[in-house]
Amino acid sequence: MRSLTQFIAALSGALFAGAALYVSLVEHPARLSCGTRIAATEWVPSYKRAAVMQASLAIASFLAGVAAWWLGGGLRWLVGAVLIGLAVPYTLIVVKPTNDQLLDPARDPASAETRVLLERWGKLHAVRSGLSLLATLLYLDGWIR
Repeated sequence: MRSLTQFIAALSGALFAGAALYVSLVEHPARLSCGTRIAATEWVPSYKRAAVMQASLAIASFLAGVAAWWLGGGLRWLVGAVLIGLAVPYTLIVVKPTNDQLLDPARDPASAETRVLLERWGKLHAVRSGLSLLATLLYLDGWIR
């Protein structure tokens, strides 16, 4: 049972980290290079699609990581679970105000303020990428040992 929870934690954590890193390193910089209006217009459907997937992966990885620790997997599994689990409250408390402003239908997608919000969102999202990468590395280290 412990092996199964470790596999689920590591897989869902790695999928989250891979998606988050892709957004931080590739998608968001590419979207910003297209100009503010296009970036803001593309951000909305991209965000809506990614939010459900990433929240599900973070929660699955957190729960499986805690279960792996509970079943005797070692402290790395608990620390990894806490790190990736932090992505959820971080998103709801820190990132959500920016998301809400970007999702406002009255927002001018070409404004300088929209550009600032998109750039802020990229920096905030990078924190989620880092948390998930650290969690995944801890999971993999725990698995190898």
